[in-house]
Amino acid sequence: MNKLILFCGLLLQAVLAHAQQIAATGNATTPAVSTPTPSVSFEKWLSLSQAGTAVLSPDGANIAYTVTSTDWKENRYDAEIWLYRRNQPPFPLTNNPKGSSTSPKWSPDSKWIAFLSDRGDKSQIYLISAEGGEALPLTKEDENIGAFSWSPDGQQIAFTRNDADSKTAKSVKDHYGAFAEEGKEYKLSHLWIIRFSIDSLTLPSSGDTSSLPKPARLTSGNFTVTDFEWSPDGRKIAYSRQPDPLIPSSIHASIDVLDKTTGKVELTIADPAGDALIAWSPDGNSLLYSSYVDDTTSQYYKNNRLFIRSLSSTMPIPKEIATSFDENKFVMDWNPKGIFFTADLRTKVSLFHLDPVTGEIVAMPMPIDVIANASFSKDGMQMAFSGRSNTGLTEIYDLKGQLTHLTDQIKGWPLPTNEVIQWKSKDGATIEGILLKPANYDEKKKYPLLVVIHGGPTGVDRPEPTPTYVYPIMQWCEKGALVLRVNYRGSAGYGEKFRSLNVRNLGVGDMWDVLSGIDYLNKKAVIDTTRMGCMGWSQGGYISAFLTTHTSIFKAISVGAGISDWATYYVSTDITPFTREYLKATPWEDKTIYEKTSPITTINQAHTPTLIQHGELDRRVPISDAYELYRGLQDRNIPSRLFVYKGFGHGITKPKERLAAVWHNWQWFGKYIWGEDIPLP
Repeated sequence: MNKLILFCGLLLQAVLAHAQQIAATGNATTPAVSTPTPSVSFEKWLSLSQAGTAVLSPDGANIAYTVTSTDWKENRYDAEIWLYRRNQPPFPLTNNPKGSSTSPKWSPDSKWIAFLSDRGDKSQIYLISAEGGEALPLTKEDENIGAFSWSPDGQQIAFTRNDADSKTAKSVKDHYGAFAEEGKEYKLSHLWIIRFSIDSLTLPSSGDTSSLPKPARLTSGNFTVTDFEWSPDGRKIAYSRQPDPLIPSSIHASIDVLDKTTGKVELTIADPAGDALIAWSPDGNSLLYSSYVDDTTSQYYKNNRLFIRSLSSTMPIPKEIATSFDENKFVMDWNPKGIFFTADLRTKVSLFHLDPVTGEIVAMPMPIDVIANASFSKDGMQMAFSGRSNTGLTEIYDLKGQLTHLTDQIKGWPLPTNEVIQWKSKDGATIEGILLKPANYDEKKKYPLLVVIHGGPTGVDRPEPTPTYVYPIMQWCEKGALVLRVNYRGSAGYGEKFRSLNVRNLGVGDMWDVLSGIDYLNKKAVIDTTRMGCMGWSQGGYISAFLTTHTSIFKAISVGAGISDWATYYVSTDITPFTREYLKATPWEDKTIYEKTSPITTINQAHTPTLIQHGELDRRVPISDAYELYRGLQDRNIPSRLFVYKGFGHGITKPKERLAAVWHNWQWFGKYIWGEDIPLP
């Protein structure tokens, strides 16, 4: 405990000093004069480079991380690995002209970095020296590599990959063409291992794979491996498994502990509601895992539960930990200093230390508001992390301070101000939201209001300078609007009870939260209620659709990948249990609740001009829901447009199509809020 107190004290000193440094050297942004045309183009805004996960070397000396940039010519987002060495400026370590380099993992001796990259031959494992140089290929598999991990001795790497098509499957396809049985269209993923000596690796000549190490299969059978961890001594591998990779099968997940020498499974953890592996204890005598135990009906909105299972006895009793912590816990590491996890706390993400013996939880003092990830040295004494302040972009940090300066990209931009506000909903629930104001905000004026609703529903909105995706919030604020981002009931960060408030109340309670937020602002006399719009993606799109058919207060609404009919959604989504858990019934068991919560039920009440945006190949919210809403609006002669983004699923993942979606929203709300006819450039 004394060592932990000393560790926390040193961390506190470091982060407080860093916070003071930020306060002393921060750059003020000069408010810009509001103009009808954005001073920051959508292309420039969508081209902001973004820092990814920080990965600290085991010796605590160096940090690898990714930076994602926008390649407009190739219409893709390119992630490459950067390296920070002590007291030296960060520099790019990889450069894949046609693909990304991701998932950096340090060798145990901190001299090499393994990573994934698709260089025209599927996603393969490559090695590169921490000193730089050319990357060496380590695999040449017919299927993409999934997860991978170094062995503790640095002489092996285990990885997962999908099984290749069998000769029978290929023969059937050749004879009968392409078809698939519903619920059977997947490939199982299994564990493989390669043994190698780094000193003997060489760059193979073009097409020659004879010098690459030959993988050996570790698991087989009618199941799929979803995650795995080496034991600290390298003799065992624990892995999570489930019957197939489909989302509904996660409820049947279990954990096996495999003795790598004998090839035998020594232990299986299998609760009725599924179990998920997290980590080995530093001494290798216990496993940390999450489980809902026997709760198969409320996993989507209940807190996750953490357990420690000792391997030292034949019939150990799992020990549940962190039972008093009222939020989901995302474990970053279990090292000699304890268990470290992050959690949403209202509009912040914080880092916590958990003592696995006493169960004591301590919030770690951090210099930023949102912790994206934390990575530790092997001894637990050094830490690197990524995250951001409420006014900056994501940066990379260590205990001495900030290492990157990506926020410099937005210097001089007319950034909106963010204010966290609270109000009471119709049923008395306290709702929180983020109100964004123009940089030149005048408290004596009334502004148009745009409401932007997050997805999830267990997402959460936080203060940030340049909210992104397909809604140009920053540009709307500069144009002269207020933007309200509502953390409606069901949002993360406010505890399990709050996340449960929209169970059998989807849409209805969410609508209360949005409308009561508007009432709150109206009473403050800051909004022009004759010029209001609403929008959102996924669950936010559903709530927007619900508002389309239940209200007439908005001049325009945009529905992105939203649900319009829970019954048709239920039978066609890839995440069927979601609906059963929130509505507590199937459509055949309780038709009334499905009708009550479906926007399409009240389509005859719709009056609001509605833009609909949807990915052509969306399985999470199938595009049939978009067509259903569109047809209902069209039949009632309500101004409506449906844009289908070709080749995309639930998210728009390429810059050009994302730019198109931004422009479609800019045009739609420009027309109905500002009375402008804006052509597509």
